[in-house]
Amino acid sequence: MLLCNSVFMRTTVDIPEPLFRKTKATAALRGSTLRALIVHAIEKEVDAPSPQPGKRVTFPLVRLRTGKPIDLTGFDFDDLLT
Repeated sequence: MLLCNSVFMRTTVDIPEPLFRKTKATAALRGSTLRALIVHAIEKEVDAPSPQPGKRVTFPLVRLRTGKPIDLTGFDFDDLLT
């Protein structure tokens, strides 16, 4: 029995016309085929490490040296924008 390492799947993907033209031009400038460029881009995206979740923060982020939270009750934040 002969097993093949690579199995190809044919599929249809709708790509916006401007992106298709840019992709085709990029492939031509690189001396590559459209298929090779797309496969490389997909492999790069799929093999990229997944982003790590960010560190959770607690509010308020700024505290006084005494450790007490800052009371901004009644503070007019619109004054900062003018």
